[in-house]
Amino acid sequence: MDKVINCFSKRPDAAARLICFPWAGGGSIHYARWGNVLNSSTEVYAVKLPGRESRAKEPFFQSMQQIVDEVIGVLLPELKEKPFALFGHSFGAMTSFAVAETLKRVHNLEPVHIFLSGASAPYSETRINAPKRSDLSDEDFLKWLIAIGGTPPELLANPEVLKLFLPALKADLHIVENYRYNKPDSPLLSCPITCFDGKQDVPHDLQAWKDISSGDFTVRMLDGSHFYLKESENEKIILDYVTKQIETSEMDYL
Repeated sequence: MDKVINCFSKRPDAAARLICFPWAGGGSIHYARWGNVLNSSTEVYAVKLPGRESRAKEPFFQSMQQIVDEVIGVLLPELKEKPFALFGHSFGAMTSFAVAETLKRVHNLEPVHIFLSGASAPYSETRINAPKRSDLSDEDFLKWLIAIGGTPPELLANPEVLKLFLPALKADLHIVENYRYNKPDSPLLSCPITCFDGKQDVPHDLQAWKDISSGDFTVRMLDGSHFYLKESENEKIILDYVTKQIETSEMDYL
């Protein structure tokens, strides 16, 4: 499990778990440190994908199914053991949804809450008509990266680091751009859904996520562009909100 999950703060007695999925090209550290910040009732698992961090020598995944199979294969015993919530930003929002959908359909397991950030629903027109970025040349790809913001300038200025970073980013974008999921005829889930987004990011079709669950649906817009959640003030707002929602769901679970 340690190969796939980064957990900074192991809490076997925690009442619930928060499983976090990285953005495209991202690692697990950003979310893993949430485990040191959230209160002791929640244990944080940050998903670590092949091709980065301690898995740098492994080939990148080619499809969403590979991510879903690995995460569920590793986590199923833990997910059956106690309540869990899912959090994902951008590419991570799509992977967390794909995992939730399979857990429900195959194992009849459901999160107590899904937190989706910076992404349109997979079946929304906004997303289907979005231009494909993973096929761009490195030069055009970099221009696009700079335009959306959030990539540290020191990274963009360092060709050696970029050479390591771009393949992971492109591999993840390839997966998400080729992931298809039709709009459900009826909600698959019953848990609450919260969508976060940056006010200055390109508009996402957040409302379309409402169709995946019969539970409460909330949208929270915060100041900032695509990587608004990296800003400390926004991160505090998100973590306070996530903590409150998980604690509320624990009460319902009991």
